Amino acid sequence: MYDVIIAGAGPVGLFLGCELALANCKVLILEKADRPGSILKKLPFGMRGLTAPSIEALNYRGLLQEMKIPLQVKNPFAGNTPIQQRPGGHFAGIQFHLNQVDTSQWKYRLPITTDFNLMSEMEELESTFTRKALSLGVTILRGTPITSFEQTTDEVIILANNETFTAKWLVGCDGSRSVVRKIGGFEFAGTEPEFTGYTVKVAFEDPSILKMGRVLTPTGMYFQHQPGYLGIQDYDGGAFHNAGTPITREHIQAVLRRISNTNVTITNVEVATTWTDRARQATQYRKGRVLLAGDAAHIHSPLGGQGLNLGLGDAMNVGWKLAATIHGTAPAGLLDTYELERHPTGQQILDWSRAQVSIMRPTAAAHALNAILRDIMNTRDGATYFAGRIWGLQTHYQLNGDHPLTGYSVPNFNFEDGTLMSAHMEAGKGILLNFAANTSLQKFAQQFEHQVKYLTIPANDQLGLHTLLIRPDGIVAFACDEMPIIEALEQATLQWFTA
Repeated sequence: MYDVIIAGAGPVGLFLGCELALANCKVLILEKADRPGSILKKLPFGMRGLTAPSIEALNYRGLLQEMKIPLQVKNPFAGNTPIQQRPGGHFAGIQFHLNQVDTSQWKYRLPITTDFNLMSEMEELESTFTRKALSLGVTILRGTPITSFEQTTDEVIILANNETFTAKWLVGCDGSRSVVRKIGGFEFAGTEPEFTGYTVKVAFEDPSILKMGRVLTPTGMYFQHQPGYLGIQDYDGGAFHNAGTPITREHIQAVLRRISNTNVTITNVEVATTWTDRARQATQYRKGRVLLAGDAAHIHSPLGGQGLNLGLGDAMNVGWKLAATIHGTAPAGLLDTYELERHPTGQQILDWSRAQVSIMRPTAAAHALNAILRDIMNTRDGATYFAGRIWGLQTHYQLNGDHPLTGYSVPNFNFEDGTLMSAHMEAGKGILLNFAANTSLQKFAQQFEHQVKYLTIPANDQLGLHTLLIRPDGIVAFACDEMPIIEALEQATLQWFTA
């Protein structure tokens, strides 16, 4: 019997497999596709932006250093453009620039820390996670779709490819059309689409007819980031995508002519796929011994590139909690905090996506809102607010505690011994960081030594902090600027760990 079976070998399923195996769980990943590769996972179609929480998570586990693309392409807009003019991101296609962002507003983010955002590639992410998962003992079976399952009080019995598998837990990371979600009877509530989106690679008779960049028109939007590589939004209520009609050259040409108001001619279609801005979220992330993560738990338009990051955040959050539950070291209700923390985060991203769609509509009202938003984003406070949301710096869990750092990611301290905070996170354990090296805290920490690493190394900049309790996912569960009251620290610790 496996401890956990994961449905889906995409980035979320693979990363969750790594997290569970790091905590000594026996993990099996079942993937319906025979092969992992796809042109849509390679650059440029496979380009994805990693936000600060995802970058930190990969850095905590030593995975960021294994990836070439994020480190080579730190800012795809760099080139010969002065940094003052470089875009830092966008909301609904409205850019803000790096020189407008006031980073001093993020008091607990150290200069030594990881980047705010990085470009990555889906294929490289999956291959990096696959190598790590296999090195940790995870079993991956491809071409093995789940067809049914049933759960008892103690296990989940799964049928896949006419073979039976048994596990203590099942996690659906099998995408927007999740079989696990459907068989498990999870309610998937939300809003219907306003447009059909197209991602295409085509050849033009005359490439000069279409402009480069993002172009809003009276009938929709197209975005040409390289000659022949386009994203198109056709406000048809998602009708074409939902119909499942084959995507022909003639159809794409007709849509593009109507939206661009040109007589552009397509001579060849190499790649074409559709998507929508449908926004739905599972009302529960857990039913008994079955859990959901990633697109299986929430879907929305890819505007702003938040989907991958949201899914990786799910995996980082639930991995250590599920492992502790399996090993019998979880405090009461620990696994329930997965839904309590991640469902509101998912809801925020869905609303963020809906808001972008609303101001990209080809209507006079939307254009008016778009103009106002441009003015706001062109201010220092406006750019800083949107940067914080887009880069994930405002990601926060409502945890017990009065300190302003509680519920946020731990700063990446640069310790006097030359190590960084991230290096101490690779084992996947919690950390009690005591900058004052107080002996009473050392005795306290011994009660939790099987789950929490005790650290007393001074840092070059301690940000005025005295003591920090850090969860395995890098979230600060307790913080104080002076010697903590032991009873308060114990109460916070017992919420996440067992003595």
